[in-house]
Amino acid sequence: MRPNGAAIRYIRRAQMLSLRSLSEQTGLDRGYLSRLERGHIRRAGDDNVLAIAAAMRVPLSAITHEETT
Repeated sequence: MRPNGAAIRYIRRAQMLSLRSLSEQTGLDRGYLSRLERGHIRRAGDDNVLAIAAAMRVPLSAITHEETT
């Protein structure tokens, strides 16, 4: 899956979630989340992106570069 790091960061900040909080909710490493937001990770595991979307309570399409059908 192709995550949209800028969108993830924007939504996370709008919801006033820290990287630490998102890390705790998703079980993903803070460094990994930071690299994802900065665009250093272009393809991420489906489970990881789904966990981020669920933790932020947004549709998957809001945080990816892919269309969902």
